[in-house]
Amino acid sequence: MDDIVLLRDVTEADLEVLLEQEHDPEAVRRSRFAPREREAFMHHWKTRVLGDPTVFVQAVMVEGELAGNVVAWWEGDRRFIGYWLGRAFWGRGIGTRALELFLGKERTRPLYADPFHGNTASVRLLEKHGFERAGTVRHGEDEHVLLVLHPPRV
Repeated sequence: MDDIVLLRDVTEADLEVLLEQEHDPEAVRRSRFAPREREAFMHHWKTRVLGDPTVFVQAVMVEGELAGNVVAWWEGDRRFIGYWLGRAFWGRGIGTRALELFLGKERTRPLYADPFHGNTASVRLLEKHGFERAGTVRHGEDEHVLLVLHPPRV
């Protein structure tokens, strides 16, 4: 991988690019995540992501360009992680490096993820970083793989 990957805080100025990435048809197909309309997207990001101090979100930067984001949030007593990269950044090792950097900053363990079972690239990426399969969950009609990153064994 020749691309230099860095993380930084997400700003409101990033949201237009992130909205565009969320609406990419191939990304939607792979993730099985329904993209939000612009107003709902902006409200969600400004209030539930950027406006929530318990959410940790980082912009993924590649050579000064916004490639996507990585985020951790609480659902009940479980801390989840998710990420989204623009299609131009797929298949270049950027997700691998971004997740490595993010997991060095987000220290909560256990940490959960639940990618769509058909998104094998995302499942492999998480498993490469130590996440282990812990079952399946349903989101609507779709089955997702529940993965967990446990604390290091002592």
